[in-house]
Amino acid sequence: MTANQNIEIRRADERGVAEHGWLSSRHTFSFANYYDPTQLGFSDLLVINDDRVAPGRGFGMHPHRDMEIFSYVLEGALEHKDTMGTGSVIRPGDVQMISAGTGIAHSEYNHSSSEGVHFLQIWLLPDTKGVQPEYQQTHFPATEKRGRLRPVITPKGDEGSIRVHQDVRVYAGLFDGDEAARLSLGSDRYAYVHVARGSIEVNGVRLNEGDGLKLRGVGDLRFAAAVDAEVLAFDLRPHETPDFA
Repeated sequence: MTANQNIEIRRADERGVAEHGWLSSRHTFSFANYYDPTQLGFSDLLVINDDRVAPGRGFGMHPHRDMEIFSYVLEGALEHKDTMGTGSVIRPGDVQMISAGTGIAHSEYNHSSSEGVHFLQIWLLPDTKGVQPEYQQTHFPATEKRGRLRPVITPKGDEGSIRVHQDVRVYAGLFDGDEAARLSLGSDRYAYVHVARGSIEVNGVRLNEGDGLKLRGVGDLRFAAAVDAEVLAFDLRPHETPDFA
């Protein structure tokens, strides 16, 4: 932790590493063959995988249940298929959400045969088990994220955002130069910030691409001094790790 015990930095080079030839992945939290007992998720945030997939390759059909899973594409295009009959292509600016509920199988492939795809896959623990599976996808233009935190995932789908079965709000923002923003959370909330690209200061802490920041009860988040930054901010319930009870 930093000198302020309410703020904990998760540096990009401390993450788990998986190299499979066709897939290069970095795991913020314990996942698959990477296990760190101090990194088992944060509040209801279970997984942040930073994935780069080779042209024409991807994750074959595999099942999930009782998990809220969303993908955020940074470069390239991701092709999705699932057992609900959904077929789609996810591109930068899109947010895709699967509420797995009672059970769903899906595949995610690089849509291009010549260029790589770079995306984040993020898992959130739901507040209710056994919901009807659902697929959502929405495009959020860069103009709506420029110099501000745009809500992209909320419990009730506020402001055209995607709905999630949990008391979680996810914001996306683009910042450069003098652009700055403040996000009020309330002193009884936790937060996590992930820098998808570029660099930025969050509550006075300089973060670079792939870095993350855990914040406990700080009241608000302050974003400033950015260099071509794209960030995701998670407004979370105040508990340490996901509860599977």
